[in-house]
Amino acid sequence: MAGSERIASFSIDLPDQAAALALAGQAESTLRRLEALTGASFVLRGLRLVIQGPPAQLERSAALVELVRPLWVEGQAVAQADLQTALAALDTGRGDQHRELSSQVLARSTKGKLLRPRTEAQRAYVEAIERHDLTLAIGPAGTGKTLLATVQAVRMLQERRVERLVLTRPAVEAGERLGFLPGDLQQKVDPYLRPLYDALHELLGAERTSAMLERGVIEVAPLAYMRGRTLEGAFVIVDEAQNTTATQMRMVLTRLGEHSRMVVTGDPSQVDLPRHQVSGLAEAVRVLAGVEGVAICPLTDADVVRHPVVQRVVQAYARFDQDRAAADNR
Repeated sequence: MAGSERIASFSIDLPDQAAALALAGQAESTLRRLEALTGASFVLRGLRLVIQGPPAQLERSAALVELVRPLWVEGQAVAQADLQTALAALDTGRGDQHRELSSQVLARSTKGKLLRPRTEAQRAYVEAIERHDLTLAIGPAGTGKTLLATVQAVRMLQERRVERLVLTRPAVEAGERLGFLPGDLQQKVDPYLRPLYDALHELLGAERTSAMLERGVIEVAPLAYMRGRTLEGAFVIVDEAQNTTATQMRMVLTRLGEHSRMVVTGDPSQVDLPRHQVSGLAEAVRVLAGVEGVAICPLTDADVVRHPVVQRVVQAYARFDQDRAAADNR
């Protein structure tokens, strides 16, 4: 047909069946995602992946498959977020950087999943934790703030760089006072701390986590428990810090003792404090900017590595907040 583009093909040989299954995805869902993202056709024939399409699409499609090679060659499932992150790097000329990023494995989960920074900002965040005694990570939900901090904490514990882990977050009441909830005090606050337990379970497993909690090697507690303490030889994670008051934030930051490290994480767009109260995290970011030994790591919706719709939700709410702020200022 006149004006139609020439169709070319390219093939990639896969090392084994595990790699083929990882790249194809369940019911070939990953191949279908690749087609939707690139416009090329992907067909798996045994251990050979055949890509077909116009030459321009073909080159881009093959480069994308190669960028996620560190995942499928290890038999790791290639998530939609992995494809979109790799494609964004490819389209902005950062393919080589992304290739290096993919090789930076931090740990393996109890289910065999390789845990690594998946964006440049996440890598900078991990490196900041390594180099600084205090790191503040600011960004929306799904950017890996808590999980990456927990991965680093467990690594340092296993390498005997710290003696224990302390994970804490404010227990902001949402409609009900703690006194009306069932159970003893620990049972009342456990629901607030669930995300921290989830991260530990992914890294260590439920049984090992429970054993380390019983021995006091890991402590998971509400922020109120930190008052009056000096945390020495500890890796401290303060999660959901946007819900700390200015007084609480000052209190917890000054708990840091000898041979300790602290990571403070939070999402400034999800403050649950009463309107008249200033978020301790927002104040800390202003006060500590430029202070020696302190790193401030901003993460954005581009670093969201959950289901891709989460990124779109974050962007939609950001636009909504901007429009509302503009309306309020008129």
